[in-house]
Amino acid sequence: MADQNILITGTAGFIGFHLTKRLLDEGHQVIGLDCINNYYDINLKYGRLNEIGIDHKAVEYNKQICSSKFDKLDFYQIKLEDKEAIDQLFAAKKFDTVINLAAQAGVRYSLENPHSYIESNIVGFLNILEACRHQKVGHLVYASSSSVYGMNEEMPFSTHHPVDHPISLYAASKKSNEMMAHSYSSLFDLPTTGLRFFTVYGPWGRPDMALFLFTKAILEDKPIDIFNMGNMLRDFTYVDDIVNGIAKIKDKIPAANPDWDGKNPDPATSKAPYQIYNIGNNKPVKLMDFIEALEEVLGKKAIKNLMPMQLGDVPATYADVSGLVNDFGYKPDTDYHDGIRNFVEWYRGFYNK
Repeated sequence: MADQNILITGTAGFIGFHLTKRLLDEGHQVIGLDCINNYYDINLKYGRLNEIGIDHKAVEYNKQICSSKFDKLDFYQIKLEDKEAIDQLFAAKKFDTVINLAAQAGVRYSLENPHSYIESNIVGFLNILEACRHQKVGHLVYASSSSVYGMNEEMPFSTHHPVDHPISLYAASKKSNEMMAHSYSSLFDLPTTGLRFFTVYGPWGRPDMALFLFTKAILEDKPIDIFNMGNMLRDFTYVDDIVNGIAKIKDKIPAANPDWDGKNPDPATSKAPYQIYNIGNNKPVKLMDFIEALEEVLGKKAIKNLMPMQLGDVPATYADVSGLVNDFGYKPDTDYHDGIRNFVEWYRGFYNK
């Protein structure tokens, strides 16, 4: 597809940063947006921005920052909840595609600060939908989560399964995003694609995620908390696989499914221009095996603190990625040993460990 004018929200975030780099390499004009909140270490977010040529010292609220490193990247510091600023940006830039990755993340944090999930993930997403609607955006791609599968036990998790029993407010907010997107696809013919990410990891990852937490603790000779007594399965998905998937998916505008049947409704498609995909590695890994691979790369054993299951967590995730395979001939496949090695190399370099 020809070069596009693309908005990426969450540019200072983990996936948004990697996606911004990828799309700039492809020659697209990218507008980056992030509120740069303090949910985790702001210096890590600034480090990501610096990598894509944005001097964080020059960032001021709601002010355009032109990158000296990439002439096709501009950056705005805006909250999704700021409807006026969002509307002004959309009216000025006339985006071809919007990729909404900004959100209040974290299952466990939703137990402590639920209001932030409503403000960012619900109110903020509504502002994105409204702006896309009024400015006739050609395609909205947005981040959902494997957390929406909640109490589902049938494996692998399929986008064709109903997801009506979330067990955290974070998961409920992501399920809400899918429902909100469908209503706008149906009412206003806005093409929307939701992406359910499965345990993303890799260089520049989030400090609240397992690999980051484990690496830091092991290097500092501190114990690591292992929930569900270690009996966890996770479909760990390397960030480059995620980004490769988004880069392909953004160019496929979803169409109405002519075979959709209201008497036997398919949750992944619709009579409206609406689509849901899983992006996972399709190879769940035992958490203890993942830790052993990390120990091998670090050359140190972890001090393991076995814990019961935490509220909001699920014991296993396993992605059915047949939608990606069928529609794009694409399947994430980075081996977790390689992904862990790449992360540790970045971590040691960034933190001088």
